[in-house]
Amino acid sequence: MPKPNLRLEDPSNEQEEDDLGTGFSVLSVASSYASSTSPQTPKKGFILPSLKKHISRKSSLGELSIAAASPSSPDLAKASRYPALVRSATLPKVAQLEHELESRSEKLGAELEALEIEPGVLEKIRRWILGIAIVNFDIDEGPVVDGVFPPLVLFPQESANRVLLPFQDSLQFDQGSQIHSFRIRGEKITVSSEKRPASSDEFIYGFSHFTQKRDPTSRRGYEQRSVVILTSHPYPAFFSAISSIFGPMFQEHGTPMLEAACHNIATWPDPTPGTMLEIGFLGTVLQVEIPHSGDDAQQLSGTMLKEQFNPKLHILASAPPFNPPPILLFEASLSHLWSIWECVVLCEPILLFGSSPAQTSQAAWWFRDILRPIPLAGDIRPYFTIHDKDHSLLVNKLPPKPGLILGVTNPYFDRSCAHWPHILSLGRYIPPNTATRTTTATATPGPIPGWTTRLHKRYISKDRVLLKQLEDACRGSEQQKIDASLSLRLHFCSRTNELLIPLTRYLHTLIPTPTEVARNNNNNNNNNGVGQNARPRLRLKPFNSTHFFVSLKAHGSTLPFRSGSKRTEFYERWLKTPAFGIWLAQQETIVQDVLDWTIMLLVYLDLGGGGHLSAYICTIHTYCTYLIRFFWILFLTQVRTPMRAWMYDLYVA
Repeated sequence: MPKPNLRLEDPSNEQEEDDLGTGFSVLSVASSYASSTSPQTPKKGFILPSLKKHISRKSSLGELSIAAASPSSPDLAKASRYPALVRSATLPKVAQLEHELESRSEKLGAELEALEIEPGVLEKIRRWILGIAIVNFDIDEGPVVDGVFPPLVLFPQESANRVLLPFQDSLQFDQGSQIHSFRIRGEKITVSSEKRPASSDEFIYGFSHFTQKRDPTSRRGYEQRSVVILTSHPYPAFFSAISSIFGPMFQEHGTPMLEAACHNIATWPDPTPGTMLEIGFLGTVLQVEIPHSGDDAQQLSGTMLKEQFNPKLHILASAPPFNPPPILLFEASLSHLWSIWECVVLCEPILLFGSSPAQTSQAAWWFRDILRPIPLAGDIRPYFTIHDKDHSLLVNKLPPKPGLILGVTNPYFDRSCAHWPHILSLGRYIPPNTATRTTTATATPGPIPGWTTRLHKRYISKDRVLLKQLEDACRGSEQQKIDASLSLRLHFCSRTNELLIPLTRYLHTLIPTPTEVARNNNNNNNNNGVGQNARPRLRLKPFNSTHFFVSLKAHGSTLPFRSGSKRTEFYERWLKTPAFGIWLAQQETIVQDVLDWTIMLLVYLDLGGGGHLSAYICTIHTYCTYLIRFFWILFLTQVRTPMRAWMYDLYVA
């Protein structure tokens, strides 16, 4: 950091200014005493009296003035007590301002500490959230957590990320607020306690309401504060809506609003998968649909379709936030969205660059959403900074990990991730300035808005009718932008389902047939097997890539591939992704659970009928097998009502 351009009359403080300057780091500044490890050398001709080791700078200057008093004129020192411009004269005012800020922060921390909560209420709150953290930016210490309520124990790595990620790398406004989210790696807790509930995975999700406003009592001239909701549920649309309600009210009313919010959360019903909930929060009523699972592609219910969709009131919990409309993020890349979708489903790493964390986090959740029902096989970080504890693991000179989606705002990543195969810079397309032959967007640090890829060539055809609607909506009203965003989401969710249709058709042939089930049962009866343990377990037959491509060539795909060779190449790549392995394991588990249940039923019938119910059992075999196939296809495709007629004809009839 360059030496501050400050001229002081007191020569004893010049060296002290140098030491203070070297104590600055990115987010914190050390005191001048802590940053100086060696004794300072006084200037020639100036005798420095011996000082106490921990004496303050102000008191040390006081001893200097006493030592310099003249014996013949004892009042001389008093006359020069307040010189025109010396550092000691400025200290009391700065110290007073700092004291006001410290007392304000200490008061908030004391208020949070004083809050009490009953164990029963705490247990109900923890169904939804881990806690709410209040984080302020201190000019000397960087981000400081004033408190967390309900009290929550975090490990060191979790705590460091929780402190830094609520703040923005680069500010795009003088005063105002923004909402963004982040995902940090945590410790898996298997046993719940009052201070830390058990977690289902190794990640913690944070939803931050960041506010910056002018504050004359701060040396920076601004007050920066983030209110962060910490949870184990990846529900971006829902918790972003909650943050947008709670953040402004906490800024205005403080701790009482925090206590009221937590008591509101305690009254909410359980977040049961697949339910539609009506939730009241601080005077607002929200209709929230909870997904069946993390890989469930949520669609608007019949109630939401009957009226105009309002993303502030009608919330699909696991969907991305729809405010502002997501198509504005991709305005510079609308024609490339089909290539981007292919990269997402093929587990290609993508760097998302935006002007704010709000942009990157919304885009990252949007890509996770259109990937469903394919499971997430890679890592996703809606907002990532150079201070993240996983920085060296995720950003280095090695090729990026498969399926990694990284949202960043710092131009540093434009250089450190230059070797990444795909970079999407979010925002509006800015046409070139014909006068200067340059792009006005280059004035903003980071890559120009648009899609950049080194290797990928598109496999499927674009929907040009939809593309034209999107381009028109970008110039239309707010409701037109929201409707276009919903259409775009539905389009790519449908394409992800269509990607799986050839696979479900082939896996349909791997389920044991009624004849095989009957033969297995007869063999066990002939061998006098007793109980389920004596029977060999029926399983889904092994997946064979050669047989699958024979089926693909015979039946084709509903996806509009540009050619037959492109179709084969695409599926060859997808079968090699980690997502395919996870998806196949999930389907095997689903089928196996139903098969086991069927075998248990058959064992019960055999034992109850003394082995003389063969005709009846064969009928049950046939019925159960086709029942398995029907529900299995329903699980695989994740298609909700209304069910497509062609799926009935293809798989059930």
